[in-house]
Amino acid sequence: MSAYRTVVVGTDGSDSSFRAVDKAAALAGAAGAKLVIACAYYPADPKDTEVAQDTLREDAYQVTGSAPTYEILRTARERAVAAGAKEIVERAVVGAPVDSLLALVDEVEADLLVVGNRGLNTLTGRLLGSVPSDAARKSTSDVLIVHTVL
Repeated sequence: MSAYRTVVVGTDGSDSSFRAVDKAAALAGAAGAKLVIACAYYPADPKDTEVAQDTLREDAYQVTGSAPTYEILRTARERAVAAGAKEIVERAVVGAPVDSLLALVDEVEADLLVVGNRGLNTLTGRLLGSVPSDAARKSTSDVLIVHTVL
């Protein structure tokens, strides 16, 4: 029997987060575990979104509401299937990434949370925290931090 029965992985649509999905899917597939792919988002006021898009440029997909979330989840599912996952659940969750992922881990009784290492070794990440460090510190399940930043 496998140590992991349910694996949760978070994605924000970035190449880095999709590499975490690939790793989580390969692990889930090899273990015969269920893979829950999550994408956290905040519903946004259109005025705020325009300003944020101008500022964030290529990272603007993170602030454009729920429609891109479902496209991100679809792409993540395709990658997960290609990486070997068999049982896949997609979840769009409203809220901050770490809080949303940890709540989902508890809700689905996940054995493993997989996140990428983006932001882990940045000055901002060290001062304000990052998804991988905060998730590892606060999670009640095992956490795998995948080296995703090339």
